[in-house]
Amino acid sequence: MNANALSTNASGQARRAARSRAMDIGARAGFVARGVIYLLVGILALRIAFSDGGGKQADRGGAIAEIAEKPFGSVLLWALGLALAGMALWRLSEALFGQAGADGDKPGKRAMAAARFVFYAFVSYSVLSYAAGDTSSGSGSSDRQTDDVTARALEWTGGQWIVGIAGAVVTGAGLWIAFRALARKYHKHLKMAEMSKRTRQAVDVVGVFGGTVRGAVFATAGGFAIAAAIQHEPGRAKGMDDTLRSFTETPAGPWLLVLIALGLAAFGLFSWANARWRKI
Repeated sequence: MNANALSTNASGQARRAARSRAMDIGARAGFVARGVIYLLVGILALRIAFSDGGGKQADRGGAIAEIAEKPFGSVLLWALGLALAGMALWRLSEALFGQAGADGDKPGKRAMAAARFVFYAFVSYSVLSYAAGDTSSGSGSSDRQTDDVTARALEWTGGQWIVGIAGAVVTGAGLWIAFRALARKYHKHLKMAEMSKRTRQAVDVVGVFGGTVRGAVFATAGGFAIAAAIQHEPGRAKGMDDTLRSFTETPAGPWLLVLIALGLAAFGLFSWANARWRKI
């Protein structure tokens, strides 16, 4: 068997693995895990809206710490981390072989899948590291991490431009996420025909509301990064926890954060709907 035949055979095996039942299960488990994290972040944000949150961070680290404190918390964290690894592998398969659907092979979609692979691989690693005993890995404050990264970046030559552009990218991503939710672009990724009318209505409620709020949070965080760049003050940049807390400083007071918290929880429920009806 020559080299070309071996390469073709290996490529075929990889493609079949990407379309396998195991990959399907891994991707759906990943959506369940993502839903758990967003639901917990929403609950933590609600606590902050009505009090100080008891010292909890309303971000991924806070959600991981919350799980760790529960009975069998370590087991749950291992399950969560492995499920997110399944999500990462599925996104990698999309980057290599394209997404489900007629336009899944577009370079832009593959590039986005590659970026999502990197993100979920990092999140999975941080959760599994925390479960293995490295408590500084998964539960670190997103606010402190954001401050540290921003401060280092601002010290570089052209650092203000780098931070500003990064903030603009995050803001743009947030607006894009919100637009896609409002336009219900997720319909093409879900098996809508398999849902009852009432189920479709419920999925649209959590999909539109949750996706729009998630996009608004990203856009707001990006805006803070732009402000940090313009004013050359690292402290202006905010992680998710401080971004959420900033909503209590608006004229609407804590009630705007309540709305945001409910939206993040709704996105968690929407993630669970993806676990059931997503086209893998």
